[in-house]
Amino acid sequence: MSSTQKLVIVLLGPTASGKTETALDLAEKLKLKIHNIDSRQLYIGMDIGTAKPTKEQMSRVKHFLVDIRKPDEPITLKEFQETAQASLKETLEDNGIAFLVGGSGLYIKAITSGLLPPAVPPSKDLRHQLSELGQAECFQMLQSSDPRASKRISPRDAVRTQRALEVLFATGKSITEQEGSDPPPWNILELGLNPKNLRQKIENRTNQIYKNGLIEETKQLIHQYSKDLPLLQTIGYGEALEVIQGKFSIAKAIEITNNRTNQYAKKQRTWFRRQHNPKWLNDEEPLREALSLIEAVLR
Repeated sequence: MSSTQKLVIVLLGPTASGKTETALDLAEKLKLKIHNIDSRQLYIGMDIGTAKPTKEQMSRVKHFLVDIRKPDEPITLKEFQETAQASLKETLEDNGIAFLVGGSGLYIKAITSGLLPPAVPPSKDLRHQLSELGQAECFQMLQSSDPRASKRISPRDAVRTQRALEVLFATGKSITEQEGSDPPPWNILELGLNPKNLRQKIENRTNQIYKNGLIEETKQLIHQYSKDLPLLQTIGYGEALEVIQGKFSIAKAIEITNNRTNQYAKKQRTWFRRQHNPKWLNDEEPLREALSLIEAVLR
């Protein structure tokens, strides 16, 4: 690597793969700060259900891009990209190395590949109308108007469905028609975690977030923003909402959350395989291998 070229290290992997602890250990070893690339950890008050790093963990290593928006103010991909790039620029100017950690593939690619998402501002009125219409109807609209986008967006993902429709209504063109890229002038090193026992890790974490108070956190979000908050349809919160409304038992909610998380992890693995080319770390000593790979790049 050129002595003048900036290095961006990315630690990616499916949900529950162990990114948080590996990232903390790696950041401490190399005296780095962590830039969060998890789309739900951007939101204030969504801590337990997103397995956000705890206050103790964030006291060990400085974290950026956490708690930057209220849940009723969804951030667009372009807004996130601009915020992240500004934060990265400052870090890279300080020591020449930045560290990204997360599992939100599109958000990672927006930074590392310089995607050019449409510059369409959010419309509260339109989003309210779409919420009133209901996610099922909105997703059918998306399927007919932008089939490519509907294949990569979950039928239950109200936030991204509404954003895709918002872009379509504002510009007359689908969000996929407007995709482009302008790669940044950085050296990118992508490291990946993909443990063989991921299903067990997911089950353990699902049980833990319910024990840690997911139901109570969901009640608080309902109190602050109403039960119609689109982010309350995401994994974990959607099932907790059903418990609160008396539709599910906690056991049923845990079962469904676990299943949805496994389905999401499968999609993440597919995305990383097709859209990225990380150096996959072994399960036994991921930290040691990561340090070796980083040192090789820095030589």
